[in-house]
Amino acid sequence: MREILGRRLQRLRDRLQSLRSAAQSLGSRAADARTPTTRIPTTHAPATRTPAKRTPVTRTPTLLDAALTCATAWQWPVLPGVGRSVADSARCACPDPDCVVPGAHPFDPGLLAASTDARMVAWWWARRPSAPVLLATGGSAPCAVSLPAIAAARAVVRLDAQGMRLGPIVATPTRWSLLVAPYSLERLGELLYSKDHVPSSLRFHGEGGYLLLPPSAASGGGQVHWEREPVAGPGGLWLPEVEDVVHALVEASSGAPGGGSRLAY
Repeated sequence: MREILGRRLQRLRDRLQSLRSAAQSLGSRAADARTPTTRIPTTHAPATRTPAKRTPVTRTPTLLDAALTCATAWQWPVLPGVGRSVADSARCACPDPDCVVPGAHPFDPGLLAASTDARMVAWWWARRPSAPVLLATGGSAPCAVSLPAIAAARAVVRLDAQGMRLGPIVATPTRWSLLVAPYSLERLGELLYSKDHVPSSLRFHGEGGYLLLPPSAASGGGQVHWEREPVAGPGGLWLPEVEDVVHALVEASSGAPGGGSRLAY
């Protein structure tokens, strides 16, 4: 009887020990479930970006820009040239089929309409944005002396060597124009009368005249540009007197082939 009771008691002890072990195992699992899992974030090195090089945008001045600069900044009266024919770009838009300066002269409006009023200038070029820019010379505006490009380049070298201060120079593929201070026709006549010979290739743009300005298209092809740009000083744009440059220009033109008279316009 004692043996039977002993065996039953041992089985109860074994079963109790088994239950304790199972309880401990469940407790460990529950603790693991309550403990948050620590995740180590994966860090990625930021991509190295090479800053893009920005190319500065340079806007090419338009004919309207040039006209407004002349009219407002320099107080030069300007007006639009007649331009080229729409049907034939080689011909002038004026009624003359044999026009010798196609596109590069006033027509409508006429020369007397030249203005320094910004609103007027803007209105003209809004209607005709490709119109050449014409300066009405004389009066209070600059005048000019022009001659063939080869002779002009030689004259400019001579004047520079003499230390003479020159003003703006307008250049086309065939001619250069040196801007000078305003002069009267009487003053010009007296000056030229003192010369033994004045080549026909030497031309004067004074009162009642006009001059084609950059960046207009030249009448003979190519582009008008500043060989020397206008530079504003404390007293405004400086211009030499016509007497100071005519002598050297006459000599340079006379030394050209054919006395300067046969050179193309």
